[in-house]
Amino acid sequence: MSTKITGIYDARKELGWGKTIVMGLQQCFAMFGATILVPVLTNSYGEGIVGLSASVTLFCAGIATLWFHFITKGKVPVFLGSSFAFLGMYAAIIPAYGKEYATGGVVAAGGLYVILAILIKVLGTKRVMKLFPPVVCGPLIILIGINLAASAVNNLFTNWILGVVPILVIIICNTWGKGMIKIIPVLISLIVSYIVGIIMGAVDFSAVGTAAWVGLPNFHLPKFNADCVIAGLAVAVAAMVEHVGDVMAIGATTGKNYIADPGLTRTLLGDGIGTSLAGLLGGPANTTYSENTGVVALTRVFDPFVMRVAAVMAIILSLSPKFEAIINSIPTAVIGGISFVLYGMIAATGIRTIVENQVDFVNMRNVLIAAIIMVSGLGFNTYPIVIGGVSFGGLACAAVFGIILNAILPGKDYEFKE
Repeated sequence: MSTKITGIYDARKELGWGKTIVMGLQQCFAMFGATILVPVLTNSYGEGIVGLSASVTLFCAGIATLWFHFITKGKVPVFLGSSFAFLGMYAAIIPAYGKEYATGGVVAAGGLYVILAILIKVLGTKRVMKLFPPVVCGPLIILIGINLAASAVNNLFTNWILGVVPILVIIICNTWGKGMIKIIPVLISLIVSYIVGIIMGAVDFSAVGTAAWVGLPNFHLPKFNADCVIAGLAVAVAAMVEHVGDVMAIGATTGKNYIADPGLTRTLLGDGIGTSLAGLLGGPANTTYSENTGVVALTRVFDPFVMRVAAVMAIILSLSPKFEAIINSIPTAVIGGISFVLYGMIAATGIRTIVENQVDFVNMRNVLIAAIIMVSGLGFNTYPIVIGGVSFGGLACAAVFGIILNAILPGKDYEFKE
């Protein structure tokens, strides 16, 4: 069921082309830091180990996003960026087999999305969504934000004085800003913080001068073996639950039921095929990006066209090593300060999902499910479950336990409405 929420649903009509492009630029910056962080981390596994390419990652994110919008009829304001859920798989596979086999696992993971999408088409969304009521998805959305919080704080405290600047700018713009200032607080905070970083001597320009202006990403084909395929499939199970949570989160933010229209079948096909396509080109697995959902919640600009603008920008920027070097020169503390706000917005969206769906916490069944999800999501982040060399962290364990408990405990009080 959709609920009308005050916001901008047609940016070109309400803001004009110029401001719409700026909004797309803001969304592009919002996803950039986290999307690039995945390949950066894969290049830190040891001396002589070659990880994933940042330029390929950015290119794949743009292509996958455009594909997602095509298959979902352009209805969902989502950006597909690098998934952190697969980092454990990359850490296990890349040092042992190489990045080609890691991307082979990515192709397999996307294929599992497609299989689930087909099952939903055959069985119906209502039957499948019985597994994902608000009492399950609400806490999972909260965990998405909370689990990212430590990363934001760690980044912020690399230079906490500089890291506080974007937080203050976002608060000021969103609280007292008028017109366009209120709509693009993230982009303004990034620009202001970058200038402050230059003044403080915190920006390293050494890599910018040597980088080429134009260059093709270093694509490569995937390779396959049984171990790597199984690892990709195992992580995909948890990532699919995260996908459902993210789709519900953006729906709660915009007041539209995207599970019903364009439907979970289409969103999963968009995410799954986008992920497999990324793997075929040598990029990491993609996911519906919480960072961009945070920007949508903050700015109230709900038009999916803005995400398509961001996708095109990502593709263009992937062809410029110099721009990548400039972005990589943004101080870590600035990224941490911006993430500090956005990750909190994600967690707040999960709380809103619970409140708006009137989850009854007088009902002990719901209390138990939420309790197990929250403790699992936080506890198993520190002590992950390892099965066959594959690590299942907090979000994966929380999703599995929550789904199982919801399925077996009597007294269900939620009925999915298409």
